[in-house]
Amino acid sequence: MMVAFRALMAAGVLACAALPALAQAPDKPLPDKLAKIDHIVVIFEENRSFDNMFGRFPGADGLDNAGNAARQVGADGQPFAMLPPIMNTNMRPPVVDMRFPAQLPNAPFKIDPYVSQSQLTGDLIHAWYQEQMQIDGGRMDKFALVSNARGLVMGNFETANTHHWKLAQDYTLGDAMFHSAFGGSFLNHAFLVCSCAFRWPNAPEAMVSQEDAWGNMVKDGQVLPTGYAVNTSRSIYLHAPTDTDPARLVPPQTMPHIGDRLDAKGVSWVWYSGGYDDAMAGKPAPLFQFHHQPLAYFQNLAPGSEGQKAHLKDLKDLYAAIESNTLPQVVFYKPIGELNLHPGYANITDGDEHLADLVARLQKSPAYGSMLIIVTYDENGGQWDHVAPPRRDRWGPGTRVPLIAIGPTVKRGFIDHTVYDFGSILKTIELRFGADAVGAPDAGATPMLNVLQ
Repeated sequence: MMVAFRALMAAGVLACAALPALAQAPDKPLPDKLAKIDHIVVIFEENRSFDNMFGRFPGADGLDNAGNAARQVGADGQPFAMLPPIMNTNMRPPVVDMRFPAQLPNAPFKIDPYVSQSQLTGDLIHAWYQEQMQIDGGRMDKFALVSNARGLVMGNFETANTHHWKLAQDYTLGDAMFHSAFGGSFLNHAFLVCSCAFRWPNAPEAMVSQEDAWGNMVKDGQVLPTGYAVNTSRSIYLHAPTDTDPARLVPPQTMPHIGDRLDAKGVSWVWYSGGYDDAMAGKPAPLFQFHHQPLAYFQNLAPGSEGQKAHLKDLKDLYAAIESNTLPQVVFYKPIGELNLHPGYANITDGDEHLADLVARLQKSPAYGSMLIIVTYDENGGQWDHVAPPRRDRWGPGTRVPLIAIGPTVKRGFIDHTVYDFGSILKTIELRFGADAVGAPDAGATPMLNVLQ
């Protein structure tokens, strides 16, 4: 099915152009709220829209405010009489998911009566062109039309008994965090570390999308005609054993990333990933996601380099650092597939328990006294949300995702309505440690000061 799509027309890209215990003082005055923070921990989960997880959270901008965006429309622009049948995309080819009623009202619905939080739903398409079609100029009404999972896009979970909900209740829930770039995990991970899309100027023709003169998608692909990789692609440096053709792997990236900026200030930092050591050893776990490792695409962090050894590590190293009170000042953590809450291959229950365990470990650390923990999701995973994203540039932002801020100086029982994207995470880190921005998106982002007391 082809759906007309008006691309954002822009000729250029505002893209990026032994560790100390404490960082040197920032060059610029430090906001008082950040002066209390010595450790920032970013936990990057997967593929949930805000309404999917927190649409019923009291006081948040949730499902009760959905209005016309709650009614999905067909190709003719008219509302569906009922939601299209829900497809189980875990089957090949996809089939109607018989766990759900054959017909559901054209409105948000609870998934829990049909599929428990310990079970898997199907995955939902989440890609560059498709998300922009779904957003439909801010009307948020073509998610079911464009999705391969059809009516599942309108599903949401009753998460009031989860650890995620309890942490949001006890600390701060942000209801205006938008993932930074249209599409999926690959591109949004890149934006988290460099505020940019990866360059792939000589990608094989078969991998490059085609657009008409108006920017409408004619053929989908991993790489835009402008030479930027936007959909799932793996690195020349870290990829599956089955990736035997180097021409089909993203070439080394050389633009600045957040690690470069922190290194320049003498700030200790590590990207930790579940399953990383096994993947590096050529025996990846079945659900290790290579495209969730954005810093592995950079030339100065290539396998065997000093940068890679110092800054790209396994979950067990994170546990050890917490236990020994040697936690870096800036931590990024990526759970392995089965613990990251991604529809299709992960459930909510296991990832929820994992988050609770990790936060409890961090809270027992002496470093917790000066810690800010940021929990968010890399993108919406193709799931509907009723809030139209703001316009930043040709890249995004995309759909709204949950944000939870945790820490001893975080506001308690607070809902933060400040508009953020992942550039806000970078901006907060940069402000705290006096680091330069890596690109225009984080340079212009709003820092996350409002979550702090």
